[in-house]
Amino acid sequence: MADDYRVLNRANWDERAAMHVAAPEYRVSRFLAEPDFLSDVVRFDLPLLGDVRGLRGVHLQCHIGTDTISLARLGANMTGLDFSAASLAQARKLAEQTQSDVDFVEADVYEAVSALGAERFDLVFTGIGALCWLPSVERWARTVAGLLRPGGRLFLREGHPMLWTIDETVTDRSTLGYPYFETSEPMVFSDDTTYVETGGSIEQTTTHEWNHGLGEVVSALLANGMTITGLTEHRSVPWNALPGRMTCDEHGEWRMIEHPERLPLSYTLRARKN
Repeated sequence: MADDYRVLNRANWDERAAMHVAAPEYRVSRFLAEPDFLSDVVRFDLPLLGDVRGLRGVHLQCHIGTDTISLARLGANMTGLDFSAASLAQARKLAEQTQSDVDFVEADVYEAVSALGAERFDLVFTGIGALCWLPSVERWARTVAGLLRPGGRLFLREGHPMLWTIDETVTDRSTLGYPYFETSEPMVFSDDTTYVETGGSIEQTTTHEWNHGLGEVVSALLANGMTITGLTEHRSVPWNALPGRMTCDEHGEWRMIEHPERLPLSYTLRARKN
């Protein structure tokens, strides 16, 4: 496959970076004002994440670094990796402003081992909304295993593949509009908005995305020498994934208004390298 998806997606994320820093959902002002403030995402993760003090961690697809800095505030020695130079510029600025000792490295996620070194990390953290930008979950799993030392662990929270199949433009019922399983060709979208409140629109609108079934994710990790230690499905997701059918709780998590028991919205997967 040609790397056109990287060029298109990088341009889109470069444009999002400054918009997301200004968006209330990322709570940058609270990071600056409160030395112990954690992102909503990491705060949600805490019960399953466990103690990360002293761990050498890498956050893949770290974007503007709010989750990476949150993990550092919990005591991990963090590196953030992303392919968007504009996102990393914002991440480094926030780390400097908050006096956070975090390294940020510019590289594509599939090139993480060559960029950072093999078997150097105790923890690989992948935040929500990351895997959909990658065409091959097997290659991602190989990267995760390559980064971890033996006994090191993966923590992944992701949008549920069932949620990704729902056509969000149909607002009166749940309609399957997109693939559940990984496909060779991407889903192509054109959208001048992003998933948070902003004061403008995106000019680089075209993105390429993929879904990855839950079995595909698990199988890819098992095939690359990982042992699954936990799999939890959640009834919430940290963005308004289905407008008009969701409500936001006090923790920034969005839930279905009607029949929340019918659709898993996100999942947390934990694994350890053999």
